[in-house]
Amino acid sequence: MNPPRRLARPRPTQVLAAPSGKPLSVDDREVDSVRESWLIEDRWWTPKPLRRRYWEVVTTCGRDVVVFHDLERGGWYRHR
Repeated sequence: MNPPRRLARPRPTQVLAAPSGKPLSVDDREVDSVRESWLIEDRWWTPKPLRRRYWEVVTTCGRDVVVFHDLERGGWYRHR
């Protein structure tokens, strides 16, 4: 029996962000609007805590994209 696999593995992405953290562009596509933003803090009691700021944005071409900034390790990622 094979172990279960993750279906929505986050992938590294290029994000240009304002000093506030708000994405201005995702993969060279300008962000037109932010639909919502939320913070996830979990596993703070473990050696590998999870702290991510998620952003759901709409690019100027109309694409809806969810990206997050890993606040523990750095880097930007997107879900597909």
